[in-house]
Amino acid sequence: MLLAALLLGAVPAVAEAPAALDGVVVRVVDGDTVHVRLVDRVEKVRYIGVNTPEIHHPTRGEEPGGRAAHAVNRRLVEGKRVRLELDVQSRDRYGRLLAYVWVGETMTNAELVRLGYAQVMTVPPNVRHQALFLKLQRDARQTGRGLWGQPAS
Repeated sequence: MLLAALLLGAVPAVAEAPAALDGVVVRVVDGDTVHVRLVDRVEKVRYIGVNTPEIHHPTRGEEPGGRAAHAVNRRLVEGKRVRLELDVQSRDRYGRLLAYVWVGETMTNAELVRLGYAQVMTVPPNVRHQALFLKLQRDARQTGRGLWGQPAS
């Protein structure tokens, strides 16, 4: 009877909590990509909603601020236990796992934006924390934090 009611929409569906995985960061690739050891594998994880300057771009090479963003990301996550919060789309076109990366109560994606080492880059359908990221970016720009405080080169 309950199954029939659910199928017919008579009983509201229970909202699901975001999917999450736990692991340890074993390598920091750059400012927005890490390798995380999960229980049974190592995954290349791309941070959702943010973008940092590149240090290994195939055509543009190293971008200004790339080394600084990489260093800040290393300080935040290298060797640490993390929780990977997934959103609607779990992988990008390169096969990387897409996640909001948490160290304790700190979301690394947001912290990089707050510190001024990442810009907001929203790619629907993964938009869960977009409003937070935009607010943090506005604050970082207005106060000249991180890369926002460096003169244009």
